[in-house]
Amino acid sequence: MGPFRPLDFLQLEEELSEDQRMVRDAVRTWVSERFMPGIAEHYEAGVFPLEQVGELAELGVFGPSLPERYGCAGLDDVSYGLICQELERGDSGLRSFCSVQGSLVMWPIHAFGSDEQRDHWLPRLAAGEAIGCFGLTEPDHGSNPGGMQTRAVRDGDDWVLDGRKMWITNGSCCHVALVWARCEDTIRGFLVPSDAHGFSAPEQKHKWSLRSSTTSELVLEGVRLPADAMLPGARGLKGPLSCLTQARYGIAWGAIGAALACFDEALQYSQERVIFDRPLAGFQLAQQKFAHMATRITLAQLAALRVGQLKQAGKMTPAHVSLIKRNNVDMALETARTVRDMLGANGISLEYQTGRHMCNLESVYTYEGTHDIHTLALGHELTGIPAYR
Repeated sequence: MGPFRPLDFLQLEEELSEDQRMVRDAVRTWVSERFMPGIAEHYEAGVFPLEQVGELAELGVFGPSLPERYGCAGLDDVSYGLICQELERGDSGLRSFCSVQGSLVMWPIHAFGSDEQRDHWLPRLAAGEAIGCFGLTEPDHGSNPGGMQTRAVRDGDDWVLDGRKMWITNGSCCHVALVWARCEDTIRGFLVPSDAHGFSAPEQKHKWSLRSSTTSELVLEGVRLPADAMLPGARGLKGPLSCLTQARYGIAWGAIGAALACFDEALQYSQERVIFDRPLAGFQLAQQKFAHMATRITLAQLAALRVGQLKQAGKMTPAHVSLIKRNNVDMALETARTVRDMLGANGISLEYQTGRHMCNLESVYTYEGTHDIHTLALGHELTGIPAYR
């Protein structure tokens, strides 16, 4: 198999600025040269390559849209999307690590934190000196975060947290957990150091998806925190849901990267694979599949780019993000499944990347708003009638 050849059927390259292309190409090169050689081994072993966190920090992919004063890159929102695309071309676990660090930990600290919280955590997180995780989902409350049972009770000047969170990316390797808890009459966010007494993060094993990603349970048993551990600017579910909007935007771009990787693998394979004395790519069924995949990938690229432009202009809405997260991940999963079939028995081997992407995308299809939940979100937006209950 030759070097990666990205599909750009409508020449969207021309819509990108020189700076945006430079950012994308820098991440693309790093993924190809530094990450891809080891991903099959990491996936099989079920570990994330923590030894490469420093390299990721040097690339500027942690909180890349946040201000430079905190050590971040200060990039535009389309550039951030392109970063996610290239990271997930490598592996969904890689993009997930960076999405959690940037969109679910750094972004809320910047948006809702105090000056002291920003100054203490953001430079360390940007430099990869600290790793963060986002604790919202609970064992019995996935799609309904408003039902959370984690509690924060005031005790003098302190807060005491008790509860459990599940399916938390980066939990077992984090230095700080942003935990959302019900306190008094609302929901608030707390910055919980991983060495706090009563805090533990056992890793969740036996996954067949997102294997090269650290997934954990968070257990909080009488965790005592000072008053200044609370994010002062976030109150109610609007806080954590706005964080998810940021992360879902990146997921929609990342899914394109996974689809591009699978499409290119299928195209190169089918042009080289000879069956019945001709290349596999020369058969009608193969060409029908390529036409369908290329069409869906191209439409996903257009949608992501437009929403990125709206985000940069301050016009993006959560419904826009629901549309592209729902569509693009569905597209990517269908693409991966189609390519897995086209590769035949090779499709289940880690010598090829498509099977790994296919398994990973089953999780991406579910997390940060399932496909069905985003369907209902769009239905609510279009009809004005919520159908959640």
